[in-house]
Amino acid sequence: MPELAPYLSFDGNCAEAMRFYEGVLQGKLKALITNSQTPVCDQIPAGNEDRIMHARLEADGIILMGGDTLVGTKHEGMKGLTLTLSYEDVANAQRVFDAFSEGGKVTMPWSPTFWAERFGMVTDRYGIHWIVNGGLQPLPPMA
Repeated sequence: MPELAPYLSFDGNCAEAMRFYEGVLQGKLKALITNSQTPVCDQIPAGNEDRIMHARLEADGIILMGGDTLVGTKHEGMKGLTLTLSYEDVANAQRVFDAFSEGGKVTMPWSPTFWAERFGMVTDRYGIHWIVNGGLQPLPPMA
């Protein structure tokens, strides 16, 4: 079965962000590889040795991957994509939403909605956009 995993781009703070997500999502970093740790390290431009070439986080069915852009490469951040997390337990969903909100920007406050007991939208301190749902409700039938 294929695996779909978002690959997040960072501008030198990938290791910090992935460690943050590891804690918030209660997961495990499976890879956090710097450019200098790769077989092609001699081909990487100077100043990029400590930047992350590849990171992989696994957390209860969630897979996040990421890496840093090279120094001097324009980093435009996340555009046109939002990551969505849905939890059965509203309290756990709120814990995650609150953690992402700390140092971030809430774009939709944590509140009830017709598809979930609680829902919120936030851009975290690393510029990643999230939707967090807690206690999903049945959707109305399609027309």
